Amino acid sequence: MKMKVVFLAVAWLVVVCQVEARVPDFADLVAENSPAVVKVTTAQKSAGKASPLPPGQEVPDIFRELFGQRSPVPRASMGSGFILSSDGYVITNNHVIEGADEITVRLIDRRELPAEVIGTDSRSDLALLKVDAKGLPAAKLAAPDSLRVGEWVVAIGSPFGLDYSASVGIVSAIGRSLPSEQGENYVPFIQSDVAINPGNSGGPLFNQNGEVVGVNSQIYTRTGGSIGLSFAIPVAVVNEVVAQLKETGKVERGWLGVYIQDVSRDLALSLDLDKPVGALISQVMPGSPAEKAGLKAGDVITHFNGREILDSGDLPHQVGLLTPGSTAKARVVRDGKSREFTVTVGALPDSVDGGAVVQMEGNADLLGLRVESIDQETAQSLGIAGGVVIAHLQHGGPAEYAQLQLGDVIVQLGDSEIRTMADYNKALQRLPKGVPVLVRFLRQGQFIYRTIEINP
Repeated sequence: MKMKVVFLAVAWLVVVCQVEARVPDFADLVAENSPAVVKVTTAQKSAGKASPLPPGQEVPDIFRELFGQRSPVPRASMGSGFILSSDGYVITNNHVIEGADEITVRLIDRRELPAEVIGTDSRSDLALLKVDAKGLPAAKLAAPDSLRVGEWVVAIGSPFGLDYSASVGIVSAIGRSLPSEQGENYVPFIQSDVAINPGNSGGPLFNQNGEVVGVNSQIYTRTGGSIGLSFAIPVAVVNEVVAQLKETGKVERGWLGVYIQDVSRDLALSLDLDKPVGALISQVMPGSPAEKAGLKAGDVITHFNGREILDSGDLPHQVGLLTPGSTAKARVVRDGKSREFTVTVGALPDSVDGGAVVQMEGNADLLGLRVESIDQETAQSLGIAGGVVIAHLQHGGPAEYAQLQLGDVIVQLGDSEIRTMADYNKALQRLPKGVPVLVRFLRQGQFIYRTIEINP
């Protein structure tokens, strides 16, 4: 019995030693790289409320609050950053310094230096600053695409103002799509479980070699603090943005001029795809690089610039990294066959305007719809040759199940182009029952594909 206990104790020690041997020691990494990390503080002057009194009349200081005559009070914010080069270039998040009148960079030796904004890029949430100093300790950037899921990573920053705090975790995922409030999606984020909190924004995320793999930018939280879901801008995006900000003070991105969506299982079957992958083009903008290259609505982009496109979010990541005027190969599936196109990307415009349609009422057809034709003037304003607008949507009908909405303009049903009510009625009569078919429609200026099925 005693021998068994000794054996188990030895086995337990061996297991513990093996586990401890696999956990890295980050002390040297933190000590060596902390000097390149900075604290970024900003001040924004508030104009205060306008005085309700006539010009020339003043209110004693004690009553200024009552009468709304407030003195300007600076509003402060705080974040992190890191030194990019020894001559004083500093990287942080755009949202850390946005709207600031004064920016101060604090170094590890307690020096506080005023910073100049070289350029900002709201789409990537990056900002490039410059301080007047030489011989600064600079961080080293990792090679793009060198990071792998499961690697250890370290964040250093100023969460809640606590300078040079270090936290450790692993890379949970790479290439995460997180659309912005404007629906844009140009950053393939690094997801990790590193503890990131307010004040870490703009700080570096290091790999085990002490190289910066990303810039901490966002967290997902229900409490305001870390719950193990943090997101960093990858170094490939940082390299491209910094190069352009240094040269011109602004960033231009590649642009195809297409609206895209994910490929569902039913869409994959309807489009003769082996599996639901790629970015389905639901609309090609007139005069866009995509139209000039020969791409069409209904094409599924499976590879772009040598990279596989698994879902629609992968495409803007790749296109956005390209310099306007450069060329790239796009491999698409059209009518069940793979084809390749050469695209000369354009420059991403600031915005794209869409159209709107009017809601109406009525009865339902086999799809659970009542549709109305649109006049030529409306069609031209929407940039289409014609179509029918959904005026009534039956609850529980096939169209509702397919996620169609009031006001959608149907331009394709099955393999039939829809320009008039006659086109729609003919296409409706030919639809098979119990088989999902394509429906293409315009919603708020964007074309979308769905599959719709008439119950047998």
